[in-house]
Amino acid sequence: MSQSDKSEGKPIQEFREIAIQEGSSTRTVDHDELTEHYTLRPNRWAKWRWYIREPAAEFLGTMIVILFGDGVVCQVVLGGNPGVAASAKGEYLSISFGWGVAVALGVWVSGGISGGHLNPAVTLSFAVFRRFPWRKVPIYMFAQLMGALVGAAIVYANYFHAIDIFEGGRGIRTVPGTASLFSTYAASYLTNVSAFFDEFLGTALLMIVILAVTDKTNLAPNPGTLPIALMITILGIGMSFGMQTGYAINPARDLGPRLLTAMVGYGTEVFSFRNQYWLWCPVIAPFLGALFGSLVYDTFLFIGGDSIINSPNAEARAHHERAARATRGNFAQATEDV
Repeated sequence: MSQSDKSEGKPIQEFREIAIQEGSSTRTVDHDELTEHYTLRPNRWAKWRWYIREPAAEFLGTMIVILFGDGVVCQVVLGGNPGVAASAKGEYLSISFGWGVAVALGVWVSGGISGGHLNPAVTLSFAVFRRFPWRKVPIYMFAQLMGALVGAAIVYANYFHAIDIFEGGRGIRTVPGTASLFSTYAASYLTNVSAFFDEFLGTALLMIVILAVTDKTNLAPNPGTLPIALMITILGIGMSFGMQTGYAINPARDLGPRLLTAMVGYGTEVFSFRNQYWLWCPVIAPFLGALFGSLVYDTFLFIGGDSIINSPNAEARAHHERAARATRGNFAQATEDV
């Protein structure tokens, strides 16, 4: 037995001894039962946690994204006001880096538990193209939206005094004004179609990179360093395509904070701005962009069986059945010979 086998066997033996000492009989307790009761579900809360663990990871991960993302926007923009800070606290590059770090930290927190989607457009794309369970889609999306809303609420609670100074008085709230600290608003010179295309393009690029860095037949990084690749991606999108629409590229990232701003005094104008801009640009465009990016990658590059693009046709299925029957026949003949 190797050293690793011994180390793996040690806790099993310890669990067995505990079970024998506490039990009324000396029956042998298998490893699966011990693992379930002593490690996975040691108490009642652990049992419930097992059911909510994935959506909780999406909630917490998305909240962290907004905490750091909206947080850096508030610090850079509000810190530029002499009444808020004695000196500037960053520039546009700081915002790009901040959002990149935000996504990396969010994925590090949630990736090993839920997959670290943190984006309804990513979740939908995985469901459509990569057989992600549809029953989990609404749960993931709701958790992401609520995480974004709570994250924005915490950032607002931290910076509302600075917002008062920036706006010129207590309780003054303007749209886009300081509402743009939390959600995205397109530049005034952009047409509606151009704004839509900007978000569509950014999200398509994001989705292509996500699929590439998680593709084991491509140059996928070590899972532990995957968030760094995503950080570089967000940084690149922000530096290249962030100026015009604020690169929402995530429906929850925009809608959650937008709901928060409507609650804290910005009113319904956050939704009526430019004829319901909130719906077709930072929500619908990212969904369609992510689907398009997935279609492009899976059609031309991905060769794994996870994608519906690579589902076997009738001819391939028939070939597989013939091969399987031949294998079973050869095995049966070998058994008879023995």
